[in-house]
Amino acid sequence: MNQTHVHLLITHLPIFGSFLGALVLLHGLYSKSNSTITAAYNVFILAAIGAGIAYFTGEAAEESVEHLQGISKRLIHEHEESALVSLIGLIVLGVAALIGLFLNISKAPLSGAFSKVVLVIALLSFVLIARTGYMGGQIRHSEVSGNTIEAAPLQDAQEEHED
Repeated sequence: MNQTHVHLLITHLPIFGSFLGALVLLHGLYSKSNSTITAAYNVFILAAIGAGIAYFTGEAAEESVEHLQGISKRLIHEHEESALVSLIGLIVLGVAALIGLFLNISKAPLSGAFSKVVLVIALLSFVLIARTGYMGGQIRHSEVSGNTIEAAPLQDAQEEHED
């Protein structure tokens, strides 16, 4: 397995981690469960770590596809710029989750209000990273970018219509 494989595998962690963590946090806030809120913070921390790994393996992924026919250097550049913004967003989320984890464990009076702030950060981070993932998918997946070439109909199918 090389860095390109790692990049392609790990990119899903921050996308799903930020979204699923937000759902878990929302459930924890609704049910007033400190253990559920703690679980959500741990998911956010893992998502932030995953974003860092994805970002730092991105260069190797770029090098492995930039020479292939049909690959747009513009799409790669836009994906790379979006990835930096997403990385910053997920780092903020990870740091906020660490602070929230500390507040939650120490049962600080601000922990409930801070959890709501973390939820907003998580949702914003999800939007950023989902956009980055979508842009990355356009680089190699023609079914996402809409650049598909329609297959020629089979000869048998054409003959059936003529009958």
